[in-house]
Amino acid sequence: MIVRAESPGRGTLERGKLGFACALGKGGVVPADAKREGDMATPAGTWKLRAGFWRADRLARPRGALPFRAIEPDMVWDDDPASPSYNTLVRRDAPDHPERLLRADGVYDVVVPLGFNDDPVVPGRGSAIFLHVARPDYRPTAGCVALALPDLLAVLETLDADPAIEIRG
Repeated sequence: MIVRAESPGRGTLERGKLGFACALGKGGVVPADAKREGDMATPAGTWKLRAGFWRADRLARPRGALPFRAIEPDMVWDDDPASPSYNTLVRRDAPDHPERLLRADGVYDVVVPLGFNDDPVVPGRGSAIFLHVARPDYRPTAGCVALALPDLLAVLETLDADPAIEIRG
């Protein structure tokens, strides 16, 4: 699976012979070593997809080989560079947290963290880089790759047991 940036905030995700419009970071695609927390950029590189999350109250579990876990109300992705759990899933009651997985807007109805800055985690290098649902107007993201829900589900269904996404600037 390859993502090709076409302009800051927009691109195409290619899977085999299929192409899907996608939203990318408002700050464009940047080299991975230049990525910083809050820069609104999508990191270039190849990133593992290890597992995902979904809203079981809204959708059936996504099909395919990737393991999925139902989103619970206290699931938050830690984006605080000073935190010892930076760039990981944590459990805490944080209804106003910007990376709360249980969202009303549907953007995280299906969300798959990309294996960016996770082995090892480097504080401040960037967090919460996800593959998730795009807004209807494909508005640029804060650094994620976002697809229309039907496209995202179709892509996930085709993944093998060791999937990765390659992002090109």
